[in-house]
Amino acid sequence: MSELRQTDHEIDTLFTNRWSPRGFNQDVEIDSSSLWQLFEAARWAPSAWNSQPWRFIYALKETVHWETLFSTLSEYNQSWVAQASALVLVLSKKSFVAPGQESAVLLHSHSFDTGAAWAHLALQASLKGWHTHAIGGYDQTRVRKLLNIPEDYQLEAIVVIGQQGSKAHLSEVLQAREKPTPRRPTVTFVSEGTFSFND
Repeated sequence: MSELRQTDHEIDTLFTNRWSPRGFNQDVEIDSSSLWQLFEAARWAPSAWNSQPWRFIYALKETVHWETLFSTLSEYNQSWVAQASALVLVLSKKSFVAPGQESAVLLHSHSFDTGAAWAHLALQASLKGWHTHAIGGYDQTRVRKLLNIPEDYQLEAIVVIGQQGSKAHLSEVLQAREKPTPRRPTVTFVSEGTFSFND
């Protein structure tokens, strides 16, 4: 564990070993088995009513699907994402049909539940020697149009997947940031019984 990642309480190193680099190895392709292991881990995330609102649309490097999704990224993100192995668009379905019902209703926890699935995916990736980096810097309107995404699905993030590589292709600013980041102390976001945060 790095000096920047000292825990306040004892936890498994699985959590502190996971981080989001931008320096990826452009020579490594992710194989189908490894990629689907990540989706399988996401499958087992908890969700309200077991509704499983998460959806993933993936694109592998050097495919037409990659070029489509990559083209929607901001110029800043394209500068480092180009070295990665796969892109995954994360969506959440905003409605569901409850057991015993016939009509769909709003699923208030669709983003919350999909966040749990994304965390499962990221941790499984880390276990298998892959790295993930979730980004929000992309043109949502273009993504929705190019991928024919209905309005009932919320765009959550694009996840970059690859194996960590050299940071030489990164700008000097990004090279300086290419390390695991610390976290706020646990006591700053946990309160017993009432709201007492000093944000």
